[in-house]
Amino acid sequence: MNSLVSSQGGVIAVITAIVAIAFLLQKVEKLQVFGATLPAILIGMLVSNIGIMPHWHDFYGVVFEYAVPISLTMMLLNVNIKDWVRLSKQPLLAMFFAILSVSIVTVVTGMFFVPKIAEGSKIAGMFVGTYTGGSANLTAIGIGLNASAEAFAQANAADYVIGLPLLIFLMFVPAFMKKSKKFNEFWPHTLTDKELEGESGEEVFGKKEWAILDVALLFAVAFGIIQLATVISSGASSLKIILITTIALSAAQFKAVREIKGNVDLGYFIAMIFFVVMGMYINISDFLQGAPVIILYCAAILLGTLLLHVILCKIFKIKYQYVFISIVAAIGNGVMAASMAGSAKWNSIMSTAIVLGAIGAALGNYIGIAVGLFLQSITGV
Repeated sequence: MNSLVSSQGGVIAVITAIVAIAFLLQKVEKLQVFGATLPAILIGMLVSNIGIMPHWHDFYGVVFEYAVPISLTMMLLNVNIKDWVRLSKQPLLAMFFAILSVSIVTVVTGMFFVPKIAEGSKIAGMFVGTYTGGSANLTAIGIGLNASAEAFAQANAADYVIGLPLLIFLMFVPAFMKKSKKFNEFWPHTLTDKELEGESGEEVFGKKEWAILDVALLFAVAFGIIQLATVISSGASSLKIILITTIALSAAQFKAVREIKGNVDLGYFIAMIFFVVMGMYINISDFLQGAPVIILYCAAILLGTLLLHVILCKIFKIKYQYVFISIVAAIGNGVMAASMAGSAKWNSIMSTAIVLGAIGAALGNYIGIAVGLFLQSITGV
């Protein structure tokens, strides 16, 4: 079916309008609890599934290629490692538990599900990759394990049916936590409001003063870092993300770089374009397709991972803000986790969320391939 809007100019106009609407909704007090990210995804999904926007356009490819690297780079440019290391024990432990949980649960549930699925061990490896470091890892692991096109399609379909709705749910739940008396009694470990404000104390959606020079410098530095990482990595996606993170963090140790204003806001805006496009890319009818056993396996992995992650974090008294950003960074990516933190007004840990996502992306390929080969050696599938 042809969409009502198909020209590149029209597509860009609608996408940016949806981003603006999502931010405007933050002015409505009762809607602030949902953050800006959830409305962006849902409105994008709506306009593509009722025929206003296409599910795919060449411009989406540009967004998928550049939005996350640019957003990630900008959001990292105010990270002072000296301050971050001081707070790093709990978020790192939470991320370790997230990666450990998905690995253990995938192997344990895989003993039952993998023998029932064609290329089951390869699909298991791809699930581990995407739930520790993002969709780029799913693709890399599938290629590394020589998965067929059918296996790629089935793994992605299952992720759409189970993974995406769960991720959307996780991204707006934290806003309710602070107001829930029962939750705070159950999980009293939390960062204080002052700790969550960040160095400047400014709100993500508050009014701020920038100069046009700040905008120019941010884009120049971001594109420069991305290009340098691309050249060094020779285009390898997992290595590229690691290099972008490393170079951006290194640049941020210079005070002059950290003092460039607007990095979080611009990074957030670009991430929002990505979320709108992600919503438009989703075809609701595809949710009804895919092998039921693979969908059940995906559900078992995600629900089991959440349960084990919560248990481990509870035992070690991890502050709940770190619990949420670590699991969203694992299941989604660092930019999604940072956006969730921004929506919940956890300003000071937005950059920490991105670093956790980078850790997952760095380790995901290794762990996913290892899990896939291990299950293959045991099940023979």
